[in-house]
Amino acid sequence: MTTTTTLLEEISAPEGIGRPIPDAATREVIAHAPVHTTEDLDRAIADARAAQPGWAALGHAERSRILHAIADEIEANAEELAVLLSREQGKPLNGPNARFEVGACALWTRAAADTPIEPEVVFEAGESRAEVHYEPLGVVGAIGPWNWPMMISVWQIAPSLRMGNTVVVKPSEYTPLSVLALAAVFNRHLPEGVLTVVSGDREVGASIAAHPGLDKIMFTGSTETGRRIVEASAHNLARLTLELGGNDPGIILPGTDIAAIAENLFWGIFLNTGQTCAALKRLYVHDSQYEQVVETLANLAAAMPSGNGLDEANVLGPLQNEKQFDIVRRLVDDARARGARIVTGGAAAPEHGPLFYRTTVVADIDDGAPLVDEEQFGPVIPVIRYSEVDDAVRRANASSQGLGASVWSSDADAATEVARRVQAGTVWINQHGAINPNVPFGGIKASGYGQEFGVAGLKAVAAPQVIQR
Repeated sequence: MTTTTTLLEEISAPEGIGRPIPDAATREVIAHAPVHTTEDLDRAIADARAAQPGWAALGHAERSRILHAIADEIEANAEELAVLLSREQGKPLNGPNARFEVGACALWTRAAADTPIEPEVVFEAGESRAEVHYEPLGVVGAIGPWNWPMMISVWQIAPSLRMGNTVVVKPSEYTPLSVLALAAVFNRHLPEGVLTVVSGDREVGASIAAHPGLDKIMFTGSTETGRRIVEASAHNLARLTLELGGNDPGIILPGTDIAAIAENLFWGIFLNTGQTCAALKRLYVHDSQYEQVVETLANLAAAMPSGNGLDEANVLGPLQNEKQFDIVRRLVDDARARGARIVTGGAAAPEHGPLFYRTTVVADIDDGAPLVDEEQFGPVIPVIRYSEVDDAVRRANASSQGLGASVWSSDADAATEVARRVQAGTVWINQHGAINPNVPFGGIKASGYGQEFGVAGLKAVAAPQVIQR
């Protein structure tokens, strides 16, 4: 008789040794995650450095073949990965959520394998010629977030592996199981030492930032933590890609067909229950259509089913952790105290579970309120009036952050003209947060620097070398 070991069983630590990880919806313990130390990190980096020359020597074609095999493996284990992700992170299976995220892991892995990166001829005259080649950096340290733990880990891992680097990953302490399971799938096809997950606390994360054995650090998370990573990495000059927080504005231009944009607008705001760095966080609407937009969003919010992610009917889930729940509640309570109008929501939803918060639309609020000025990272949208487009652009640009933004209009040319004036790494037209593995993505200002995806993403995890004759 044979038994099949599940991914969760494969990665879990024994009770009493590991850290208990709760189900985001019910708060019951799913399993225990291993608790690695800085000594474990040192060993992982040493193993990665030893494995890197052999991995690089395989060449692009073989590494790409292995990445395709990994993508196949992800797809073969997709449902098990999605269920674990839904339980640990909280996002429902359906909608643009857990199954979507696992599918994106396979898609981005294939894209990293298939994106061509050829030597670039930058000068040629007679017998003189200069080419830029892109070589492996060495060992990449990847620090991931809890909101899209699998997908963002793939954004860090797959391009790094494609370019011949080895990778040490430190997942969020809130969602380590998802990343451990994903890495277990990867490692069915990788040589030992090429990819290692170090599941530890913040001390381990801080040690990654300062570790002399790393050639590159990739981080997705808060601006505050990003600043600390810059400081800690300065002494060894590790290269950095930082995708930090966002307080993304959206501007709806006058005369827009609101019914035509309603669904894209809703999901641009409430994707992953608002727990997305590049979600729409503050919405500027012209006086002439203000009440129509507020009513449309409130009606959609009331109609979208929320609850335990394993229920196939639900498309909105809980806040992932108590800290984030408290932030959302504080910001909404402050808005209410300031006289803002809570159109729908505005309270916890304990009938679904301890960390559920009702999908909330807040009107009659202005810049200066913390709900507008801070990143709420939850199922809440402040809707702000404006009278002049120039003023809306000025207010959109007033934030210190600049990850994404969007402009909404029935006139694409008018929207594009306004978009060119908005300060953000990506400005979407009639959508928000839509990403493509072939299109570069990254922030400006306090939202970080460096780009991911496509050729730009491959170059970001490579060392340019000029060959000149």
